[in-house]
Amino acid sequence: MTGVQVTLVDSGQLGEFIRFPWVVYREDPNWVPHLIVERKEFLSPKKNPFFRHADVAFFLCRRDGRIVGRMAAIINHLHNRFHEEKTGFFGLFECLNDADAASALFNTVARYLKERGMTVIRGPANMSSNDEWGLLVEGFDRPPQIMMTYNPRYYVDLVEANGFTKAKDLLAYEMGVPRTIPDRLTRGVNLILKRNEFTIRKLNMKRFSEEVQAVKKVYNAAWEKNWGFVPMTDEEFDYLGKQMKSIVDPDLMFFAEHKGEPVGFCLSVPNIHEALIKVRDGRLFPTGLLKILWNTRKGKMKSLRVITLGVTREHRNSGIDAVFYYHCFVEGMR
Repeated sequence: MTGVQVTLVDSGQLGEFIRFPWVVYREDPNWVPHLIVERKEFLSPKKNPFFRHADVAFFLCRRDGRIVGRMAAIINHLHNRFHEEKTGFFGLFECLNDADAASALFNTVARYLKERGMTVIRGPANMSSNDEWGLLVEGFDRPPQIMMTYNPRYYVDLVEANGFTKAKDLLAYEMGVPRTIPDRLTRGVNLILKRNEFTIRKLNMKRFSEEVQAVKKVYNAAWEKNWGFVPMTDEEFDYLGKQMKSIVDPDLMFFAEHKGEPVGFCLSVPNIHEALIKVRDGRLFPTGLLKILWNTRKGKMKSLRVITLGVTREHRNSGIDAVFYYHCFVEGMR
């Protein structure tokens, strides 16, 4: 590993850590850059409540003085308490096609986690299960949807060469917009609502804070047994709500209620990556904001992502999921 050196990032070097992906993806037309201002907030212990229950260390790898890779070591104490594990995570991994650099980063992170009592390493995790998780192994021919990972194909080799094996398949499904909704589906949805005394309503932006609390109540109950799930803290819900408020379309988020109590919700968002991919430098100014506004105007974006859908245990297998998808079709087509 001659010429390779890994160093711990201090606050003054965080900008270099954030900007390194522009080196890796410079020639990749499918890469969707994060906004730099968003990354600064996301990686700030003062602003991101994830840091309240996690220890995170950032590392940069240099070859002959030039940055060739980066990685974060993450200990999510809330995850380990909830799952009764001693698992550390690696995340925010970006690297040139340099096997020595990747090995140096993995070895450094492994040593950091082992010294702090961790017995398992899992990743990529950027940073909690409520953020972007996973290594892309298929689908390199298209840009990622919002809040989904993307990486060069050679990352698979770099990760596996350092002893990692698959922990879980994370799958994404795609569906074209139907031209018409079958009458039998419409009849079935009406029957489900009548039989179970369900009501479906859209997000009320005027009561956004209260709506976030309704989401929290369902989320922590409905996702409890999901792989990798960790209950979100109040601070994390408020933080996520703040992020989502700027992109959520109230016509694309639905609540299911039973006798006035929320028992499920479905959140779809316009795929803002269709706009962010135009902002190649990750900066809002001088032209980035105008590009985002132009490319997110009504009728411009052509896809949406169902980010999350869940139903409380006692109301599962009642057909609420079908009702949610029906409304996604109706509003998505409109």
